Amino acid sequence: MDRSANGAPPGREQTRRLALAGRDGAVRRSRDFSRRALVSWHWLPAVDADRRAAAEDVLLMVSELVTNACLHARGGPRELRLSWNGARLRVEVADGSPVPPRLRPSMGPGRPGGHGLRVVDRLARAWGSRPEDGGKSVWLEVARPPVPASAGRAGGREAPG
Repeated sequence: MDRSANGAPPGREQTRRLALAGRDGAVRRSRDFSRRALVSWHWLPAVDADRRAAAEDVLLMVSELVTNACLHARGGPRELRLSWNGARLRVEVADGSPVPPRLRPSMGPGRPGGHGLRVVDRLARAWGSRPEDGGKSVWLEVARPPVPASAGRAGGREAPG
């Protein structure tokens, strides 16, 4: 099967789901699950610093969304979904609270808490939430990581994703 330089069949979205029941170990399990998905989609092992940073950013944002569900949603997170189409990665965390997330006013950098969504806001191409099964799904999207020149098309540069 033909694959893009980023591991996804052209034009075909792949989705991975992890059921999460409760808070215990949810962040660690979500990061491990996400890391395995990034390996299968050829984001990892990273071939250069830009791709490594992109993968680390995704793992950090997964941790932040799952942590928020653990802290603020009754019952904690329900499910983590990762969808990759070769150009865009979408991360979704479903939980039992219908209350949409909101950015808190800027806190001092030395104060604990309240920074997770700011991290997501800065690193994600887009993020938001939508109602789902009496709760919500908080989602974010990131563009594919940069393709090294050696993996791009011969004689040209990779088109922006």
